[in-house]
Amino acid sequence: MENPEVLVSSCNNQDDENLYSAKHHPPMCRLLEDQLRRKLKFFFMNPCEKFWARGRKPWKLGIQILKIAMVTIQLVVFGLSNQMVVAFKEENTASFKHLFLKGYMDSMDDTYAVYTQAEVYDQISFTINQFLQLRTISVGNHAYEKRGTEDTPMAICQYFYKRGIISPGNDTFDIDPEIETECLYVEPILPLENSTLRKTPFNFTLDFHRLVTLTLMFKLKAINLQTIRQHELPDCYDFTLTIVFDNKAHSGRIKISLDNDIAIKECKDWHVSGSIQKNTHYMMIFDGFVILTCLASLVLCTRSVIKGIHLQREFVTFFQHHYKKEVSFSDLMEFVNGWYIMIIISDLLTIIGSTLKMEIQAKSLTSYDVCSILLGTSTMLVWLGVIRYLSFFQKYNLLILTLRAALPNVIRFCCCAAMIYLGYCFCGWIVLGPYHAKFHTLNMVSECLFSLINGDDMFATFAKMQQKSYLVWLFSRIYLYSFISLFIYMVLSLFIALITDTYETIKHYQREGFPETELHSFIAQCKDLPNSGRYRLEEESPINIFCCCKRS
Repeated sequence: MENPEVLVSSCNNQDDENLYSAKHHPPMCRLLEDQLRRKLKFFFMNPCEKFWARGRKPWKLGIQILKIAMVTIQLVVFGLSNQMVVAFKEENTASFKHLFLKGYMDSMDDTYAVYTQAEVYDQISFTINQFLQLRTISVGNHAYEKRGTEDTPMAICQYFYKRGIISPGNDTFDIDPEIETECLYVEPILPLENSTLRKTPFNFTLDFHRLVTLTLMFKLKAINLQTIRQHELPDCYDFTLTIVFDNKAHSGRIKISLDNDIAIKECKDWHVSGSIQKNTHYMMIFDGFVILTCLASLVLCTRSVIKGIHLQREFVTFFQHHYKKEVSFSDLMEFVNGWYIMIIISDLLTIIGSTLKMEIQAKSLTSYDVCSILLGTSTMLVWLGVIRYLSFFQKYNLLILTLRAALPNVIRFCCCAAMIYLGYCFCGWIVLGPYHAKFHTLNMVSECLFSLINGDDMFATFAKMQQKSYLVWLFSRIYLYSFISLFIYMVLSLFIALITDTYETIKHYQREGFPETELHSFIAQCKDLPNSGRYRLEEESPINIFCCCKRS
């Protein structure tokens, strides 16, 4: 080991008045204090400096670059497959609306309704006939669900008040709001005749004065064959269709909607000629390599986080014993590398998502949405993690420093602005909701107001306000003008000014130097360069430092 006096002189070029002067400490304690400074300086080096200091190869950097390529390829492949799944669901739902809703046209979801009793019976008869003739009229590979050897029937259920005597002409009514249910089932055997539903053997009649809701529910099955073109095994789909006649308002307008509940299942028996099975195995092997890469990244980043926590404790204990003072919170957080934590989260999400993807490819699971969320989030975090390595360059680091410095003030500013925003949301919903399509629900109100802040769709929001009530129309003008003026000209401008001020401060610090904390001042006294060779010395146990300092 080199001469202690030489080591001390290399890292202690400070004045006598300096807070961290080792003048009054024994030589051995000064030596160990100097070694702690080198450990801290090495910990905060970038990968290139660590390579020069100890010859440590940047494994984490290499793995991150490899992981970016592999995870992105994996995401693109799964994304193409998921798009076919979603497209198959949407196209089947559109097909069912055209098949089972009489006279249905695209974009009629909000306006599709019936207004007479004859139209209600006619719509029910039409749906039943289409259901019974499904095999001969559908151009898709749709079929009835089997229950044993029998096809499952269609369930027609009406929900009505238990008792209801309503006389609008006399302004009187007698009603029991308890809901009763009556159902009948249609077996998929033969289609109905052209006669009305009331003349069929079902003897099905409706009491429209008491009727609340009528539902037609049935189940169909299909197979998504288009995945074969992407060298994937097809999935089997179960469609639970529910056609709802909504008469809750008793306004003379019965709204009709079709809901399609979709379940994806593994096909029971399948055989595909060609190389699809081999391609599936290749993709599963690739997913396995992705998992192994993420495991390696997870282990390395977790080890770095643990080392940082241990070094933090060592530094805190040293300060408490040597200088009799506590370390500030900002200095403590310097040891917790948020980038590593983000990469660890990304690795965990990628491992779970890749496992789900392999199960989906093996047709053991069908959780496409969960898998897409996991893989999409993990890929986003992987690409964000690249910013850590760009931050080692001063010109690329400006964005990160600005965001980190402005974040506390931005959060406080947003909390205050959110109170005003929520106030406008609740006010707009309760006042304008019955008269404006964009204010029917709180979620729609929030989306509309956020669009207005960004200058989108302003004229349409003003123009679509119904003028059925002059007082509400006048209020809507005051409401919209005040919101736009307040948030665009004041709140948004202040928000931008907050970011701009922080940006200018960071640029000033880059020219004049950043304020030094106690941690940075302590480390700055070590003048050893990364290629000096002093960082290759064996690290001593931190206990020696504290024992030495206690004796002093």
